[in-house]
Parts: sequence; structure tokens; C-alpha cells
Amino acid sequence: MNIDYTVAALMFPAIALIMGVYNSRFHTLSALIRKLHDEHVFEKHIPAEWKKQLKNLSRRVVNLKYAIGLAASGFLFDLLTVFTLYIGELFVARLIFGLCCLSLIISIVFYLVEIIVSTNALKLHLSDMKIDDN
Repeated sequence: MNIDYTVAALMFPAIALIMGVYNSRFHTLSALIRKLHDEHVFEKHIPAEWKKQLKNLSRRVVNLKYAIGLAASGFLFDLLTVFTLYIGELFVARLIFGLCCLSLIISIVFYLVEIIVSTNALKLHLSDMKIDDN
């Protein structure tokens, strides 16, 4: 594979978009955790599925941590690819760009797992409501 600046440059918008999505998800998750914390500490309100929700939220935080960390690593690897191309190290640039792609792929896998865990969290909320079939 022939690699040049344009190949590495194509990753920059994708990485920026993915980091924006992850950041939004993290912000929403942290707001939810703060809300649940306040309900528990100040209002002494304990939901029926409290332990399951805490376990679910913990998994979501861990998944997002790894997704964001790997996306940031992908960004760093992409910058290093540009730098190694600049200094003329084509073979090293190829290896580093491969690491960039690999870290972004694993990041997306962690994000997909977070979506699955998030969906299970919604099922926990629906579990105490009854749906009548007509």
C-alpha cells in the first residue's frame, strides 16, 4: 500500500467526529450519574433496580473510557504518521498508520458494546412498567 499525506489527512475529520460523539455520550452519562447520585444522597430515593443500574452504569463508564482512550490514541498515531512521512520514514509511517486504524476499530467496538449496555439500561427502566396488549 502506498501511503502519503492525503491518506493520513483523511482520518482527521473522522477522528474529530468520533471524538465529538464519544464526548456527547460521556457528558450525558456523567449527567445521569450525577442525577442518580443526588437522588440517592439528598432525597434518599432508591429506585427498585438500584444495584443493577449501578452495575450497568459502571460498565458504561468503563466502555466509554476505553473507547475515548483508543480514539485519542488513534489521533496520536495519525499525527505520528504525518510526522514520520515528513521525515521520510515510509515503512514506519505504514506501521503507525496501521496502529491508528487498529486503535480506531477497537474503539468503535467498545462503543458498540456501550450501546448494547445502554440498551440494557433502558430495559431496566421499562421492567417496572407494564405494557398492556390489546
